[in-house]
This record gives sequence, structure tokens and C-alpha cells, in this order.
Amino acid sequence: MAKLGIKDIAAISGVSPATVSRTLRNPDIVSEETRKKVMKAVEEGGYTPSRFGANLRTQKSGNIIVVMPDITNQVNAGIIRAIEREAQKAGYSILLGDTQGLIEREKHYAGMAQSGQADGVLLFTFHMPFKLTQNQPVLKQLPPMVNSCESIPVEGISKVMIDNVSGARTAVEHLLSLGHKRIAAVMGPTDTPSTVERFDGYKSALKNAGIQIDEQLIIRGDYGLDSGMGAMEQLLKLRMRPTAVFCFSDDMAIGAMSVLQENGFRIPQDISIMGFDDIRYARLMTPALTTIHQPLEEIGKACIELLLEQLDGKSEPGRYIELPFKLMVRQSTGPVPTDR
Repeated sequence: MAKLGIKDIAAISGVSPATVSRTLRNPDIVSEETRKKVMKAVEEGGYTPSRFGANLRTQKSGNIIVVMPDITNQVNAGIIRAIEREAQKAGYSILLGDTQGLIEREKHYAGMAQSGQADGVLLFTFHMPFKLTQNQPVLKQLPPMVNSCESIPVEGISKVMIDNVSGARTAVEHLLSLGHKRIAAVMGPTDTPSTVERFDGYKSALKNAGIQIDEQLIIRGDYGLDSGMGAMEQLLKLRMRPTAVFCFSDDMAIGAMSVLQENGFRIPQDISIMGFDDIRYARLMTPALTTIHQPLEEIGKACIELLLEQLDGKSEPGRYIELPFKLMVRQSTGPVPTDR
């Protein structure tokens, strides 16, 4: 038996073909009675919507590109999960662009959007991958786009961020409240806006407490587990070791904790460890990691909602959403050792 077409479904359910299309594309905008009639006819007739045909009519691909430096990173994984869920609800498919930190890959994914393979872009890097012409309005040269996590220095792009400066300041102030003064900082890549901002927060907290920054306590990392391990190995070689270490990511904090435990140090009795992100495994560590919570799923949800509003013509670019962070005090931080 041949499957029914959209006109057949309309005739069976007693509505127009346009109403059938609206019901299938966006069921929330039709009445419950209409939706039930249409869906009953769809199920009984075995109708399958043609995505390709719909795309030809609307001149849309139905795809959204998500450009990220590392899709395996636990921070990004939480964001992607929310994006995927909300995009599917709206009828969009997600194309994940894992750049591995390479600008050429970022440009490749930007080219996909410019060639019509995607309707919009969620950009989680700080480079502008689109080639812009001078003396022309920037936004007219870009597809619908939302930037998050690493801020692109371009006016008018919609963004979803947290306050990295205040988050880092709060982290260091927590350590200061426990009596720590020799507080090391394990940084992320120094060319990223998030690292610069978190370092500003670190310096601000120490300055407010009247503590001079010790360059020996500043270690450059890359947000990864291995760099946290390497940073901790460097810090343990110092004649005057820190009593607390603030890592700019949870992955680095976990790496630092492993080195301390391998060398017989107790956490936090000998050295306190502070992270940033609150990834899934932070609370499962032994001891559980004190960290700054980023609302990862909320970030993903806000990003896709902003982009969908642009795609639907319900809002213009240039909106800025700042989501709140939270200090999560667990067992990896404690008072400064009495012998220090």
C-alpha cells in the first residue's frame, strides 16, 4: 500500500495542507484538537515528512554548526548535551565541529555555514573564523551566530558568558578566608580570554588582601589533565611551596591532586586544591574538589535559544546573557597548615 502524501493527510484530518505542515514543523502553535487529528492521520497513513523537500522550499539546511576546540572536554560535553536536546525540539540537527584548537579547522566550519550547509553557528572559540571586509557592517557579513565561553572581540555578536573575573576572585577569596597566603595559580592557555580574565580575578583578590604576587607561583597550563600534573611537579620543587593551589580548570586540579597523592601529600591538610568549572567528576574525587560551578547545561540552552530566536526573526544579534557562577565548597580545601 502506498504511503499517503501531505494532501492526503489534510483531507483525512479535515484541515488544510498548510495546517498539516505547521503541525509537523511546529506542533506547539496549533490547537491540541488539530494536532491529535493530524497526528492520527499521519500514524495511520505512514506519512514521512520530506526534510529535503522542506529545505528546498524554505532555502534552509536545517543544520546548526557548533564550533568547539575540544568536544571531548567535560566542560564542552555538558554544553553540547543541552544544545543537542533543545535543537532537536526545534527541528534542527547539530553538526559538531571539533577544531582541536586549529584556526584552519575553524575557518573550514565557517565556510560550511557561508555555503549554506548550516543556517547558524554556535562559536565557542575566541577567533573570528569568517573573512570580513573592511568598511562594511560586520553583522551583515555573518550568518546568525552566538558566541560563548571564549569571547570574540567583535561588537554586536550575541554572547552567553559567565563573569570569569569575579569567579576567580571568589575562588581565591575562599582560600584567603582559610588563612592561605602562598596561593599558586595554574593558568590555562595565556592567549585565551578566559585565562586572562581568571588571572585578573586571581591578581585582584591577592591585591585586595595586600599580598604581593610571587611569579614562582604562577604556572602556565593548557586546561588539560597533564598540564595540571606538570604544574604540580614544578610547584613541589620550590623551596617555599604554596599552601594552596588555584587551578583554572577542574581537569588541571584533578591532575594536580594525583601528583600530590602520589608523593604522599595529604589534601587539604598539607596543600589545598581549588578548581574551576565543576565538571561531573569534581564531586566524585577523593577528596571531593572545591571549585567554581559553571552552569554548563544552562549555557548550552541559552546559546541555542538565542540562535533560534535569530533564525526565527524574533530577535536581533547583539544580546548579552551573563549566567551566574557558584562557589562549591567541598573537601579539597581547608585551613592553612599550622607549621606553615
